[in-house]
Amino acid sequence: MIHETAIVDPSARIADDVSIGAYSVIGAEVEIGEGTKIGPHVVIHGPTTIGRNNQVFQFASLGEQPQDLKYANEPTRLEIGDHNMIREFVTLNRGTAEGGGVTRIGSHNLLMAYVHVAHDCQVGSHIVFANNASLAGHVVVEDYAGLGGFSLVHQFTRIGSHCFTSMGSAINRDVPPFVIVSGNYAKAYGINKVGLQRKGFSAEAIRALQNAFKILVRSHQSREAAMEEIQSLYEAHAEVKQFVDFISASKRGIVR
Repeated sequence: MIHETAIVDPSARIADDVSIGAYSVIGAEVEIGEGTKIGPHVVIHGPTTIGRNNQVFQFASLGEQPQDLKYANEPTRLEIGDHNMIREFVTLNRGTAEGGGVTRIGSHNLLMAYVHVAHDCQVGSHIVFANNASLAGHVVVEDYAGLGGFSLVHQFTRIGSHCFTSMGSAINRDVPPFVIVSGNYAKAYGINKVGLQRKGFSAEAIRALQNAFKILVRSHQSREAAMEEIQSLYEAHAEVKQFVDFISASKRGIVR
């Protein structure tokens, strides 16, 4: 299952059924779980842990040291979950000592070609990053988010669950859950209605989110006043509570 031209460090822990393609390099302190397929010309540096049933396509670079001038060769990590598809030329960097030491990728994600995830990012599960989407350091992306092609996310920014960023979005503030954003710099344009319908959200929940969005973005109230009105009207809706809690916790400010 390991091509004769691949270079695998003796200390790497590779499950018996892992396949590794031609000319790939697997470094020290790399662990790869059952059922994972590593294509040709892939480079994986450790410490890196890759779970089960992932597929890594050719020319990806996983676990390389962070692109941070403060990095001084500390023993930081990259952790990748299960059932991810990592396409050509994807780059996933390890963490930094100042940022917690770990870059994490969850499970069931699709990272399309040329995606970049920088140091100390925390990426959830069931996420799609389209071609050339890039995260700067310390970004948090919650479950079921979708980033359009060439989306760029500023460091220390949070991307909420079930949101969607359109092609070429430049994001320098937090994106609330369930919202669609677009532009350079990005602005909020509405609730991700189609995405929520596809994922089985009720019509009532979607309407409540749409009304909450209108109060937040189109009423021209302060954020605090809008949050108070939304809470008073839609306190019973779990999705609206998630929307409000995310915004209330934002330190960078939100895309509006």
